[in-house]
Amino acid sequence: GAVAVGRRLDGTPSLSGPGLSGAAAVAPTGRTTTVSVTMKDMHYHPATVDVPAGNRLVISLTNADPDQVHDLYLAGGAHSPRLSPGQKATVDAGVITAATQGWCTIVGHRSMGMELEVRVNGASVGQGSESPAVGTGRRKVDLSQAPGRGFTTRDARLPSLLPGRTHPMTLTVTESVQEVAPATTIHAMTYNGRVMGPVIHARIGDTMNVHLVNRGTMGHSIDFHAGIVSPTPNMRTIAPGASLDYRFTLPRAGVWLYHCSTMPMSSHIAAGMFGAVIVPPRDLASADREYVLVQSESYLDARNGAEVNADKIAAETPDLTMFNGHANQYVFAPLTAKVGERVRIWVLAAGPSRGISFHVVGTQFDTVFKEGAYLLRPDNPEGGGAQALDLSSAQGGFVEMTFHEPGKYTFVNHSFVEMERGARGLIEVTA
Repeated sequence: GAVAVGRRLDGTPSLSGPGLSGAAAVAPTGRTTTVSVTMKDMHYHPATVDVPAGNRLVISLTNADPDQVHDLYLAGGAHSPRLSPGQKATVDAGVITAATQGWCTIVGHRSMGMELEVRVNGASVGQGSESPAVGTGRRKVDLSQAPGRGFTTRDARLPSLLPGRTHPMTLTVTESVQEVAPATTIHAMTYNGRVMGPVIHARIGDTMNVHLVNRGTMGHSIDFHAGIVSPTPNMRTIAPGASLDYRFTLPRAGVWLYHCSTMPMSSHIAAGMFGAVIVPPRDLASADREYVLVQSESYLDARNGAEVNADKIAAETPDLTMFNGHANQYVFAPLTAKVGERVRIWVLAAGPSRGISFHVVGTQFDTVFKEGAYLLRPDNPEGGGAQALDLSSAQGGFVEMTFHEPGKYTFVNHSFVEMERGARGLIEVTA
């Protein structure tokens, strides 16, 4: 495998380590402690390394995971490159004078257990002395502002049914910096280049032939809830540069989630790796307009362009809740309809964790379809209507309504804390 050497960022060894505040400097011994550490199953093996004070520490690092990319970053600054499966690196940590920690910098891996403890003379890192946890407080985002000039509003219209009954499709995984709110960007992970992958619209009984290509920097995968297949071959994680073919039929109607199933799934979904498969129920009546709204959450680092914050994901403290990959795009580019038209909105809660209570201010739903069945139809004998469609994470459905008057109608997640994080938009209705 490839061999690389990581050094402290300033290129020099430390003679007084973190946690020694006020203590006398430790003299280098001139000796070197060399250890072998293997990375596999979201852990370092061994997870604890013992070093005499003053010894230089050299870590021989091997990535033994078959499909995951890993690295090692030590709190003092020494680090390895990102290692693909089977690759090796040597990390020269310099002279060790106090207990310290190392961790994998791949998003979410540290929170899943990839921490390496370096003990000195048997002592561990004291609480608060090294690498404090990232704060989980919400980042302030001004949602009154318009999206950036370079942002293209996601077309919310339901795409046409795919032609034919067998559908070859390539989904390419890439990673890039993308806007998710005004003046707010993340290092996104995407299918076909955007936060939230393409909407797939096909019929009951159709066959999907999906070719997944990983052009990212870490392992990725895909899980289609619309199919019934063994996860073992189809949803396996593939390394950067690899590909797989995933074939399935669409046996039932619904609004089906697809997402990356590589651990930690929460981080990959929060970074943009999700999408919807729309399979209409049999004999679905026509509508004048059809839209798709997929809700997801984003967990922001303090810096623009950074990876999603795994600590916030674990603490369930999202900064943004948004439709179709951007927190307020449909406030500034409203959906449209006309008085008297029947409007159908397909809704999916992609998560990774939050559900939705979908509501359109100023109207009522006369049709509600949730998770494969109608809950309400226009001709119901009770004369009933609905005000909200409630969906847990990974659930989907659709609602229908007719607008009686022109105006601007707001659609929201009626869990208002989510609405105030960006889960809102407008429908502009004209006469």
